[in-house]
Amino acid sequence: MSDTSQQDTAPRQTLSYLHRLFESYGLEPKSKLGQNFLIDLNLLDLIVRAAELDKTDAVLEVGTGTGSLTAKLADPAGAVVTVEIDRSLQPVAKEVVGERPNVTFVFGDCLAKKNTLNPDMLTAWDAAKTQAGCTRKKLVANLPYVIATPLISNLLIAGTDIERMVVMVQWEIAERMRALPSTKDYNALSILVQSVADVEVVRKVGPKNFHPQPKVDSAIVMIRPNAEKRAKVGDVAKFRVFLRDLYVHRRKNLRQALVGWPSGHREKKYVDAKLAELGIDGTVRSEALDLEQHLRLAAAFG
Repeated sequence: MSDTSQQDTAPRQTLSYLHRLFESYGLEPKSKLGQNFLIDLNLLDLIVRAAELDKTDAVLEVGTGTGSLTAKLADPAGAVVTVEIDRSLQPVAKEVVGERPNVTFVFGDCLAKKNTLNPDMLTAWDAAKTQAGCTRKKLVANLPYVIATPLISNLLIAGTDIERMVVMVQWEIAERMRALPSTKDYNALSILVQSVADVEVVRKVGPKNFHPQPKVDSAIVMIRPNAEKRAKVGDVAKFRVFLRDLYVHRRKNLRQALVGWPSGHREKKYVDAKLAELGIDGTVRSEALDLEQHLRLAAAFG
């Protein structure tokens, strides 16, 4: 079957279609796994368009679900590796996706641990890329809320040469990733992501576009790793640890945070002298500092 005919006959994931599909398999969405299935066909198409896929792309999708987005990704992409932790959805996804030789199913968690990516997932992605002769990697997914932050952070830290990420995430996470200094959403995630990538919100998405409906808004976000930015950071994993420790106590001012460091107390005189050298006011809170100032802090105190 050609790509075109597959695309024409791929099921269109509407609410009524999902109800019939789940009923036929005796399944129900699992809230503990963050399962919210996208039922707005225009938004599915928007995700694919934003990814700008062609046959040079090896796509990673995390959260296969019923395979509706998987099928749409497989038509333009060279290869798709799709990961799903809920094995009860395996027959559903395989029915919906059909016989597409460029799709690899991985059933398991995308994370081995909180700060470690599943090596089987990465191996499958590399193998699919090589086999299909692809030259680019992209993450394209409607991400379960519970794994969005650790997955995006770990992929950025790993530096797996990803050209872009187009992901559906909780609105709160989208706001944090693009937040500016001295705003309520600006935190360690904001700094980490913006220090190595460019972030853009493609579309805000309301709860009614999903089944079951989440209690919060979502967003389609574009994240494009930036090699020039990354070079300025240096050791990204080390920088992430520094940010985590710096933001343990958000209410403390910068001087207090650096003195009472989680991994070891520092002398106040030492901290004051270093901050004076950097030209940074120790009485402000960390979230008032811009990216450049965070990088200088990490170089001096990391």
